[in-house]
Amino acid sequence: MSAQPLVDGQPTDSAHRLRAVPSDSTEATSPMADRVIARITDDLAQRYADTSTRAQVEAIIADARRQIESTSHHPEFVPALVEHYAHDVLATRARAAGGVGVGVPLLVFVCEHNEGRSQMAAAWAEHLGGEHVQVRSAGIHPSGHLNPHVVDVLAERGISLDGAYPSPLHGDVLNAADVVVRLGCSTDQEPGRHVIDWDVRDPHEQPIEVVREVCDDLGARVADLLGSMGVPTDRRAAAGVPVQPVVVSDHARNRWSPTRMLRTLFND
Repeated sequence: MSAQPLVDGQPTDSAHRLRAVPSDSTEATSPMADRVIARITDDLAQRYADTSTRAQVEAIIADARRQIESTSHHPEFVPALVEHYAHDVLATRARAAGGVGVGVPLLVFVCEHNEGRSQMAAAWAEHLGGEHVQVRSAGIHPSGHLNPHVVDVLAERGISLDGAYPSPLHGDVLNAADVVVRLGCSTDQEPGRHVIDWDVRDPHEQPIEVVREVCDDLGARVADLLGSMGVPTDRRAAAGVPVQPVVVSDHARNRWSPTRMLRTLFND
């Protein structure tokens, strides 16, 4: 999971606004898409002018666009995904440079595809740590979709993945992390910070009962990790004490949230 980027403790505009190319545009490289990407570049270059040059912003956006376009079946939504990814990277750069979020620990959870384990761990960290921790998740080779059992099991525990999206691992995010948790993968870059390896079963293609076990295991591990860092947590939630579940309605499943959009982009 990639946590919603925060600015001054609040979600960025991109967490609530999807910039899409009109549906009659058939190419991600169309003039319309280029204009949308140009506006996104202008916005982000202005927002992060204190910590990133325009050339750096352009390079991050170009890299994201190249990766997303290579597997996208719905080019009209490529700009929205590019904007989300670039916000994450630039916000992390700002933090590393002494800007937004300094003093709040940054946890990065990494797995192979960023569709299951790292998403669940990041969701637990956000749920339990709240404003006391910043969270990112990423994949070595992102699959482009979330595991639907993971979405449903977290919803049972009162945790929504609406707004989450698979993301590739970016060096700036890794290097800025206070703690990197690896789940069944390795990272080429060692940031010189605390790196932890968790041996947790991969929920890919597992029945929902197994996914529930994995989810609760991760919840307990995340609670222990946050506790060791001095971050206040609700241990009852991590222990599986009943909570108000998130209702994943048919409407929610079919509306154009980032999660729904990614499922459609890469699974058509």
